[in-house]
Amino acid sequence: MKCEEMLAMLNEYVDGTIDPAICDEFEQHMAGCNPCQVVVDNIRKTITLYKAGQPYELPLKFHERLHGALREKWKETHKSK
Repeated sequence: MKCEEMLAMLNEYVDGTIDPAICDEFEQHMAGCNPCQVVVDNIRKTITLYKAGQPYELPLKFHERLHGALREKWKETHKSK
């Protein structure tokens, strides 16, 4: 299995809905491919954090900078032509 093939089936693997035969190939690939291991690990951690559902309060200065940057990007994207 190549990295591209593995990434195409990543959602099914993480969800646990992948065919068991393909799952074996998937795990064999990951055993020898550190970049793919990192991708899968990061996705699992993200899902775990999301499921925990604990909000994180951003520091006020960071929140203001982020909000300002998003507002400017929105203005750039939605300019009248």
